[in-house]
Parts: sequence; structure tokens; C-alpha cells
Amino acid sequence: MPWISESAAEIGWPRLEQLMRQTIGETRRRICARPKRVLLLPPDITRAHSGVGRLTEMLYRQLSPEADVHVIPTLGQHVPHTPDENRRMFGSIPHERIHAHDWRNGCVHVGDISADFVMRACGGVADWPIPIVLNRMLIEEPWDLVINVGHVVPHEVLGFANHNKNYFIGLGGKDTICAAHMLAATCGIENNLGNLITPTRACFNKAEDDYLGRLPDLYVQVVMARNARHELVHTGLFVGDDLETYLQAARESREQNITLFDEPVKKIVCVMQADEFVSTWVANKAIYRTRMALADGGELLIIAPGLKRFGEQPEVDRFIRKYGYCGTPRVTAGYRVNADMQDLGHATAHLIHGSSEDRFSITYAPGHLTAKEIEGVNFRYADLNTTLARYQPDKLQEGRNTLSDGERFFFIPTPSAGLWATREKLYGRAGGFDRA
Repeated sequence: MPWISESAAEIGWPRLEQLMRQTIGETRRRICARPKRVLLLPPDITRAHSGVGRLTEMLYRQLSPEADVHVIPTLGQHVPHTPDENRRMFGSIPHERIHAHDWRNGCVHVGDISADFVMRACGGVADWPIPIVLNRMLIEEPWDLVINVGHVVPHEVLGFANHNKNYFIGLGGKDTICAAHMLAATCGIENNLGNLITPTRACFNKAEDDYLGRLPDLYVQVVMARNARHELVHTGLFVGDDLETYLQAARESREQNITLFDEPVKKIVCVMQADEFVSTWVANKAIYRTRMALADGGELLIIAPGLKRFGEQPEVDRFIRKYGYCGTPRVTAGYRVNADMQDLGHATAHLIHGSSEDRFSITYAPGHLTAKEIEGVNFRYADLNTTLARYQPDKLQEGRNTLSDGERFFFIPTPSAGLWATREKLYGRAGGFDRA
């Protein structure tokens, strides 16, 4: 059960600071009375809108007078932060205290989730083991206290983000990230979204039990929703060290962050903020979170002024440019025979997640990519300035809008903060809907 749980229409920053002090008090009572070495594990800048960088700064300020405190943003295979991004995300935390996770060369193998367990978890659609390869600093250095900080929100791989995703994706090595993403893609993105325990989450839960039991750790998890002024605010905080802490946060997110439609939507317009989303690797969350709401033959328009590449690393960027978002049949057929697809399993899975499967069109209005580049990966292209002149985000309300010429669409200003689906898609899918 959570050590601390609080839900409200809005939890302001003064109260959040009090709750961080209460969190530290509980950790002193339950884990270590006088921690000397502390590790904080927040998300990276692609979750900046969640405010958890500021929570991390609060924890650092409260612990650093008496402890040696370090921070590792749980990047997964995302690009490490620049000093300026660290300042924007974590405020006054010294740059030298913030360490970049190296998913290729900075990890150590701690064990495996067997192929038999994987098969049981996913009903036999995948038959490979998941190697558990984790950040060397996390595993090999001594810690008196490890605090995971994050935002629980619907997620395409794990049903909901955060909790032990911080470890196995955020601080995972290449082999873990690739195997887990291919498992999730094989299960089907629309079977994962919004379920409390997906097959990949079940594997991570077992890995946490088997290999991380010795860590003196806990989770600080926030839930967010839009208030009456359409501002994204904190509505829940859940602190604890067990699975139920995650489940309570995920249940609240499920109630607050899933928008249901009786009928599919013909057109959705999204904005991906320029300071958070610079690659389709992360900006494609606009596709993931809206695909279950879009009508057959519908259109998704993504306004992405910061977009300047496809992958987070050069080799993944080249990979996406080579194959494009071409649909599950072509990607899975290629995975069987192409060595680069097998080597970059996470990128192969990403191609599946980012495809509409020819069911609806995807149009990007990017800030820094050309029409040739966008169309080369099988998206449609729209000029950013022309798009912004027609769809003015600062004048639109989240929800249904109608332009002066009669065009109707549904506007989503922060698609990464929720999930949009028809009732039929959510409740009628083959994998069911976890109502626990």
C-alpha cells in the first residue's frame, strides 16, 4: 500500500513541497534514518510538462545538506541532456551531479526473464527471453536511498508510464530495451494502451522482484489532469515501495486521463511542444495516444515546431529514414531477415507503433524537416507557418473546434498527457480492458 496518497482537484506547489518533506520523513523511518548516498531517478526532458523535474529539485535541496546526492535522468536510449536542458528541467541542481545514462556502454547484465515466462505473460505471441541489463552506477555503487520520481500516464508499451519502467527502460541497456519493445509491439500497441498490467509490465514486475530486491528504493508518482481553465495540473501523488502504489496511481490516471468517444473522430489536431519533442521517436506519442479514437479514413495533424530528426541517435535516425513507418506486415517480415532490424529491435518496434496501418492519414507540420524527409518515412507533410496560421493553438480549446469555413476537428494540446479512444476500441479489444 502507498505510504502517502493524496488526490484533489488540484495539488499546488506549496502542498507538493510539504509532501516531499513528508516523503523524506517516511524514508527515514522506513528505509534509512540518515542516508549518506542518495540516488534520484527522474524522467528526462520529454516529461518536462509533468513538473517532476521541480519535485526532483525539491528532494535534492532537502537531502543534499547532509547527503551525497546524485541524479540520473532515466533516458533509456534518448539523447542525454545538455547543461541548458538540465537547468530547465532540474533548476538549481548542479550539472556535475546529473549523470547521463549510457544505454550501450554503461550497463551491466544482472539476469534474465526466461522465454517460458515471457510466453506465459503474453499468451504465446512472443517466445524470446528478456535480458535484464541495467545502469552500472545504479547496480554497482552503494546507495542508502534510491528515489524514483515520475508521471503516471497511459503508455504504449507498459499500459501506464513510470514505476519500474524507470529501471528497465529508463536505465535499461540495449538488449533489455530492444527485447521489451519488440514484445510490446508483438502484443499490439492498442492492446497495451491503458491496461494496468501489460505483458511487458508483468515481465518487469518479475525482474524487479528477482533482481532489485536489495535496493533501498521507493516511488514518488504524480497524476495530472486539466482543470476548468484547461491547465495541466497535479491531481494525485502516490508514494511507496510496492506494486500497489503504482496500481493506485494508474487507476487514478485511468479515470482522469482517458477521454472516451461514442463514435470515432474524423480529424484530430495535436501540438507537440518544441522544447520537449525534437524527434518523431518522442513526437509520435501524438499517434500512439490518439489512434484508438481516429475513424477509418480520418486524419491526424501533428504540429511539431521543434521537430528536427526521426531517431534519438544517428543510427536510429538512419534506420527510420531507411525503412519508414510502413506497417506491421512489412516490418515483421523484414525483422525475420534483416540483420539491422534484429540488432535494433526497439527501433523495429517503433516503426510498428508509429504506423497507422493505412487506416488513417498522419500529417506532420515540422519546424526543421523538409517535405521530402517527412514523406520519405511515409507521413504527409504540411508547411508549419501555413498550418499555424490556420490552426492557432493559443486560440483553440482542447476538444471540438470549428473554423470559420466550417472545418471541424478535435484539438489536443498535449497528447502525451493522456489517451483518447472510442468505447468500442477500449472495451472491445481482444486483450480486454483491465478494470482491476
